[in-house]
Amino acid sequence: MKSLLRCAAALAGDPVVDRAGQDLGVMEHLILDLARGRLVYAIVARGGVMGLGDRLYAVPWSAFERDALRDCFVADLDPAQLDSGPSFDPGDWPEMDADWASRVHAHYGKEAYIL
Repeated sequence: MKSLLRCAAALAGDPVVDRAGQDLGVMEHLILDLARGRLVYAIVARGGVMGLGDRLYAVPWSAFERDALRDCFVADLDPAQLDSGPSFDPGDWPEMDADWASRVHAHYGKEAYIL
């Protein structure tokens, strides 16, 4: 079994699937609250072909579980919920402030993270 301790950069590109095992995209970035030393949400890339045309989706970190056996992240959501969630183009990142974090958590029905 792989170690549960991994560099955040090593997680980029790991598959993200729903509970049924359906592909949702790939893990791209982890967004940290530096003041508190906590993960706030993850950025999932979805919709492109070989990295081109991807759209990036912000998802609360609390929506994920790590499946060490399949070496992927399992997200407690469905593709339609992800597709309608807060997203942006890779070259046009939003201002990731408290308002943005609140919208991300509200969309997925997760407890708001206070920045």
